[in-house]
Amino acid sequence: MKFTLSWLADHLETDATLDQIADALTDLGLEVEEVTDPVATLGAFRIARVIEAVQHPDADRLRLCRVETWPNGPDAPSEEVQVVCGAPNARTGLRGVFAPVGTHVPGTGVDLKPGVIRGQASNGMLCSERELMLSEDHDGIIDLPDDAPLGQRYIDYAGLNDPVIDIAITPNRPDALGVRGIARDLAARGLGKLKPLAVTAVEGQFPSPVSVTIAPELKEKGCPLFSGRVIRGVTNGPSPDWLQKRLRAIGLRPISALVDITNYFTFDLNRPLHVFDADKVQGGLRIHPAQGGEEIPALDEKTYTLAAGQMLISDDHGPESIAGIMGGAQSGCTADTVNVFLESAYWDPITIAATGRALKINSDARYRFERGVDPAFTLDGLELATQMVLDLCGGTPSAVVVDGAVPDTTRAYRFDAARVGSLVGMEIAEDDQRATLAALGFRLDGDQAFVPSWRPDIHGEADLVEEIARIASLTKLQGKPLPRVQAGVPRSILTPLQTRERAARRMLAGLGYNECVTYSFIDSTAAAAFGGGADDVRLENPISSEMTHMRPDLLPGLLQAASRNQSRGAPDLALFEVGPAFSGGEPGEQHIQAAGILVGATAPRDPFGSRRAVDLYDAKADAEAVLSAIGAPVKFQIHRNLPEWFHPGRAGVISLGPKLPLAVFGELHPRVLKAFDVKGPVVGFMVYLENPPMPKARKTSRQALNSSALQPVDRDFAFVVNADIEALNLVNAALGADKALISGVQVFDEFAGPKADAQLGAGKKSLAITVRMQPSDKTLTEDDIDQVSRKIVEKVQKATGGTLRS
Repeated sequence: MKFTLSWLADHLETDATLDQIADALTDLGLEVEEVTDPVATLGAFRIARVIEAVQHPDADRLRLCRVETWPNGPDAPSEEVQVVCGAPNARTGLRGVFAPVGTHVPGTGVDLKPGVIRGQASNGMLCSERELMLSEDHDGIIDLPDDAPLGQRYIDYAGLNDPVIDIAITPNRPDALGVRGIARDLAARGLGKLKPLAVTAVEGQFPSPVSVTIAPELKEKGCPLFSGRVIRGVTNGPSPDWLQKRLRAIGLRPISALVDITNYFTFDLNRPLHVFDADKVQGGLRIHPAQGGEEIPALDEKTYTLAAGQMLISDDHGPESIAGIMGGAQSGCTADTVNVFLESAYWDPITIAATGRALKINSDARYRFERGVDPAFTLDGLELATQMVLDLCGGTPSAVVVDGAVPDTTRAYRFDAARVGSLVGMEIAEDDQRATLAALGFRLDGDQAFVPSWRPDIHGEADLVEEIARIASLTKLQGKPLPRVQAGVPRSILTPLQTRERAARRMLAGLGYNECVTYSFIDSTAAAAFGGGADDVRLENPISSEMTHMRPDLLPGLLQAASRNQSRGAPDLALFEVGPAFSGGEPGEQHIQAAGILVGATAPRDPFGSRRAVDLYDAKADAEAVLSAIGAPVKFQIHRNLPEWFHPGRAGVISLGPKLPLAVFGELHPRVLKAFDVKGPVVGFMVYLENPPMPKARKTSRQALNSSALQPVDRDFAFVVNADIEALNLVNAALGADKALISGVQVFDEFAGPKADAQLGAGKKSLAITVRMQPSDKTLTEDDIDQVSRKIVEKVQKATGGTLRS
């Protein structure tokens, strides 16, 4: 949003300096992005006099000019310089605008240097309006009246010494898209007084020959209010100089008086308007939804095809305007226009935003309507614009025609002066708070604050507090320590799940893993590879084609990271992530995982042979370490009810019963590695941090250490079992032979394959285990050991069908 300092003065009576205004605007939340001071760009250009202009001796189209200049101002001595000029109007006695050597000419982008043109010295330039970026006129140099003060800065003489302020507007402040809204904020801050805006109704002299009608289905939302009037006998010439200067200052090109007036109201009062050539309108104007397929040539010289439901303004001939966004070329005003229909309407922000986005039209009207203009100012804006048209273009106005009504935006919120202190921490007197809200346009009635119609962003008590604090300035907020609720060390504020997440991170980092933070969005193919990709987790408005679905698992992001690292020469990786995964699109259909992958080998190459490929036992050990760190139960089961993205024979599920998985570990399926372009081997794990039961309250004292001074006894057993028997089944059977005496069982050898088939029989293998017996009350005798050994053999035979190997 751009405006000039003199434009602001139309609404704000102030003595504040430019720096004070710029600082206050930024502090108020209207961040000043740039202040363009004409002195910096045009301050070196001064009024000079051509003493003599003669023909260049070596060029027919050039003139040799002796120019009297005042480089240090009109009160300093003058200097004479020679300038070679190609302008046809260069003549003796002309008063023009001179740029000395060293000046940057904005219209050409050139820094002037002493030069020689066709053998004649030239020291400076006599400038045209285009070279000063004042207009497109380049037919000759600027020709000033004979009373133009010699030596004066041209910006002072031409009234161009008017700084331009450019502020950034946040989406919640549509009222600041008009100069008056900005002035209101500054007046509330105390930088001046807001000038009154008098609105006087213009009496119509005849009934409007153009009627207006809003389709019933649009009155509730799309277009609640549409108004306008015909003005006959206007003269659509150039707009006055003051208006053209303001529009040029903010980057707009003056077109004609009628168009310039609508642009002026758009920026001055945040009231977009449109002017139709009434002689080109056939019948009345209808505001209606498009049927789909209608085409309209617009004022930007493009033709747009509207989809069904998008709003149109049409006459009996057809579409005349894209409602609230851009007018049509068919009924646009030209220099020959004598009768106009001036429109002022209120359009629904969401409808305008959707249409503008679909048609890819960015206009000043759309920018304002989609953020929300003041609906209560619709008719007042029409009256003020009518008066300006009459003042600048003449004419006779008709009566106003209206369809619809001003939408009711009345709402009030409780005003509590103490809330500023509790929410912001600033102590502001209640009278000052009330004065602030009143200055911003709020109406206070007891403890109720009624929101002005131009502030659609105010939706609660907290917003009232924000306005008060914003005007008072948050720079006055002083830091204070939070009061201690109780003496001593405060209790932890982390939830049990947050504590588990932190413990999992610390454990995995301690195991040598590098943490990754990947997007929660992945592409549909990657999601499908891990059991996701359904429509209920698809994003309606994804930021890219590679982020269309919520991730069902953390492993896809880790595999993509591994693929990128491998392609950059990092073959051995240990990566982990802790975060949410999603099983559906509804609340509660997500869970927290701690996932990790190991890629490549366990160590760099060395001469001692310590390097080996990672295997499922590495993943199992790390998963168990995480479970231990988060306080999961020590005793659990391992089964093979695996997700399909794990290798079916080299993975397992750690669980408490068949329906409560705690973790999954193992080697990832080769199909998955191929899909993600990762070179194996790759093992990984997922720990479901929410599934392990939360530990009970800690006891006040630790349990006594249960140790034995008696010597433990180890016995080895080798069993011949079917090749499909899992070692875990055999270990569990041996442990169950005597739970009080047997403290541990360890597998130390496996004999399987073709040689085992030849010696043991087809489909057989040998598993060897070590059983440790730890007595607690007496030393074991040989008979005791034999009895336990027989129980072990019986248990293993019953559980696995295995026999003791001879």
